Amino acid sequence: MSIEIEILNGDASWKTVEPLFRAVWPPDAIAKLPWGHIKWASADLRVLIDAPEGGVGCHVGIYFRTIIWNGHQIHIAGIGGVATREDCQRRGYASIALNAAVETVRANEAARFMLLFCEPHNFAFYQARGWRPFTGELYCEQPGGRVRFDAMTPFVFDIKRAPDTGTIDLCGLPW
Repeated sequence: MSIEIEILNGDASWKTVEPLFRAVWPPDAIAKLPWGHIKWASADLRVLIDAPEGGVGCHVGIYFRTIIWNGHQIHIAGIGGVATREDCQRRGYASIALNAAVETVRANEAARFMLLFCEPHNFAFYQARGWRPFTGELYCEQPGGRVRFDAMTPFVFDIKRAPDTGTIDLCGLPW
């Protein structure tokens, strides 16, 4: 069995991944989540893995952004919208897609580190893949202005060197 991995433009591929997002996070379920009220950024790139049964089986969004960390502007990459269809889980697709996203960011050569947000039930998954919690303060934009982001836990991944603490301003919407 071969696995098809595609890396596509974020906006142009939205219609392709929208059914996956609706299956993984139905609107009525999102409303009940602690992050259901958050306005999220759109992915710059998307890593897609096709399911053998057809359609998109797994998605990882990639975001590029210049942020402010402790008063210094630096370029980073974000990971968001990690989603695997229920019938495709436990096949390693999320690990494969996450690895493809990391390699895509490394090839970009501009990002100093990567950042993602996750819920407690996913901590072990990301930690097993080299991600670690960021324990500082994190701010982002929302429709009402700049807010401290605490709806999910931030994790960082070293490309050159990732901070463990300090203050990060995403200078835009979270991912």
